[in-house]
Amino acid sequence: MTSQPPDDWIVPVWPAPAHVRALITTRSGGTSTGSYSSMNLGESVGDNPASVHVNRRLLKALLPAEPKWLRQMHGIQVVNAETLTHPVEADASIAIRPGCVCVVMVADCLPILITDRTGSRIAAAHAGWRGLAAGIIENTVQALATPARNLLAYLGPAIGPSKFEVGDDVRNAFVSLDSAAGVAFQAHGAGKWRADLFQLARQRLAKLGLTDVYGGGQCTYSDPVRFFSHRRDKVSGRMAAVIWIEG
Repeated sequence: MTSQPPDDWIVPVWPAPAHVRALITTRSGGTSTGSYSSMNLGESVGDNPASVHVNRRLLKALLPAEPKWLRQMHGIQVVNAETLTHPVEADASIAIRPGCVCVVMVADCLPILITDRTGSRIAAAHAGWRGLAAGIIENTVQALATPARNLLAYLGPAIGPSKFEVGDDVRNAFVSLDSAAGVAFQAHGAGKWRADLFQLARQRLAKLGLTDVYGGGQCTYSDPVRFFSHRRDKVSGRMAAVIWIEG
């Protein structure tokens, strides 16, 4: 690691062991221009590939190794980041080896970082509404192979409940599985609801026994200076949430 991140990047405040490190990028600190200004890390969103390459290199300079990038599909596949030699289709990864960097990219979906209390295992998950409803949290916790009560989670920035308007289909996807999820939806016109991704994630985590949850509440849509938002801008860059164990 050779430099310091921009001041507005997010360093999670949570009681993780000191040797577990995490970082969430913002729009600041990169070389992209226009709609992708400036720290776009997404390769498939229409940005100049040369700019994305430089941005990823700038991020790598802050990390012990190249992040284990994924090809995110809004699904529930979880992979072992240590085995990856190239991006694969998955929406979460885990690791136990020091120096291996788990990463997910977001621009409204919820990034979830997880570690155990001893700092011996880590995970990063990409949780949009589809992944949340289908079980990305459950699969990630299962892949960590330790009791959920021994885990800590951090919720990064995502589209907030005052901006995330959805239809009956989205609400039904959650309520049909757990009626308690209804409290995360506020009526907003006929067949329309405002959904709280943070609350939905906390409910899913708590149901597994993971109740030590931190972060949450930072709305990507509401802060165009700091955050990319696909729903707000349509053409948008991507931020990254990374976690690793120091060697």
